[in-house]
Amino acid sequence: MSEALNIVKDTTLTYKQQLLALARLGESTDDETIKFSDEYKKAKAEGALCDLNEGKLTYRPRYICPDYDLLFEKGCDFLELNPPKDLLEAINVLEIFYSHVPSVTAYPVYLGDLDRLLEPFVIKEDREYAKKVLKLFLLHIDKVLTDSFVHAVIGPKDSVTGRLLLELTEEMQLAIPNLTLKYDPELTSDDFALACVKCMLKTAKPSFANHRMFVKEWGERYAIASCYNGLLQAGGGFTLPRLKLFECSLNAKDPEDFINNELPKYIDLQLEYMDKKIKFCVEESAFFKSNFLVTEGFVKLENFTGMFGLVGLAECVNHLLHIEDNKKGFGMNKEATELGLRIMDAIEKRVSEHVAPYCDATNHRYRLHAQVGIDSDGMEDSPGTRIPIFAEPTILEQLQVNEKFHPYFPTGTGDIFKFEETYEKTPEAILPIIKGSLNNGLRYFSGYLESCDVVRVTGYLVKKSEIEKLNQKKQSLNNVTIFGKGAQDGGHALDRRIQKQNDISAG
Repeated sequence: MSEALNIVKDTTLTYKQQLLALARLGESTDDETIKFSDEYKKAKAEGALCDLNEGKLTYRPRYICPDYDLLFEKGCDFLELNPPKDLLEAINVLEIFYSHVPSVTAYPVYLGDLDRLLEPFVIKEDREYAKKVLKLFLLHIDKVLTDSFVHAVIGPKDSVTGRLLLELTEEMQLAIPNLTLKYDPELTSDDFALACVKCMLKTAKPSFANHRMFVKEWGERYAIASCYNGLLQAGGGFTLPRLKLFECSLNAKDPEDFINNELPKYIDLQLEYMDKKIKFCVEESAFFKSNFLVTEGFVKLENFTGMFGLVGLAECVNHLLHIEDNKKGFGMNKEATELGLRIMDAIEKRVSEHVAPYCDATNHRYRLHAQVGIDSDGMEDSPGTRIPIFAEPTILEQLQVNEKFHPYFPTGTGDIFKFEETYEKTPEAILPIIKGSLNNGLRYFSGYLESCDVVRVTGYLVKKSEIEKLNQKKQSLNNVTIFGKGAQDGGHALDRRIQKQNDISAG
């Protein structure tokens, strides 16, 4: 009750944020609904394992990526929606449908490939009229789906709708929705890609996803959801727990003891958690039995998978090698980076050998995810396999490290680069870097200018001006502003290295 009272009395929370916080509190009160082993409970209590606040009572998958093409083809019986015939109807159908798509955040984490969905309707309208309608659509999303894990996709091909969405993103300066370009140099014109770079610098979006890599792993019908999560359309992610690798390494005698003894133990405990959570979600909860998204075919059980997450590889490696200065460790030190690769090989091998329940689309195997961190993480838990903040080298050196680690993570990884103001006048200097790094194995690239109000924290977007509201004990409409404040206060997430013009020209 004391926790509930704290939520009720918190003047920085809006009514809906209080409602969600109380719901999550209720979701987490019964810890015996799913019975986990004592070993798992001990590892979680010690901080080596983390369930990312999924709650003890699972009543829906963590991430859901509906088939919006099916919605436009046949409408929705449950919501009494007909297939749209024009742009206004298309927008109206989407807005109604979004409000009924759940996730761990209570908001939809995937809004669809918006340019492809809306292009047939947009091109039939006057351009300025279409832009006005899309502007109201984006405003609705920002004010109603008030969570920056809400994610939309454009590309890979140029389109009128894609151009309008980029124009409006720059003009409106909204943190919601998150936005990704599916980028393939053979399908995406340089002109459109450059427009995306210009928009990214000013608004921290869109990010660039390696379309070829995702298609190879998932097929053409993949979604980018939440921060940068690769999943299947008409499916999603059952669950996303994470290994906190630094904490997992604390009892290891040396790297060999960690890889051969400590690490397998923690991997198996996280696999236990995932198996039991998924079985409960499918076999006990009502979602896959009665939710209209399932019964009408907007999502299918066989298109879901489990996401095996991890954070803190850099700090884990540096600890095992007794490296105290991060600037001399992982990403900057050949021995440390090679140990990181050995650890990833060990994780990938053990996870791939485990038979996962109900993961038909991924051959009954879980897929790895480089988790972005949460607001309570400190400096000892860098997101995924990133080089720690304050230790980053130049962008070209950093990308060379990223390219080695990104292929491990089909369900998502990425890195973020903060650029000095001069790049606003020379965005064309950045596109070759993105193109080259994706060709070399990078999965996902994000950036923004140092002066931006909308910034990318670890994977999600917030406004610096909204963080300042919280600092002044005022409310922020965006649910994740509090996460951004926590990530900045505890992990200096907004203090990443500023990439300068001579960093690239010297390379």
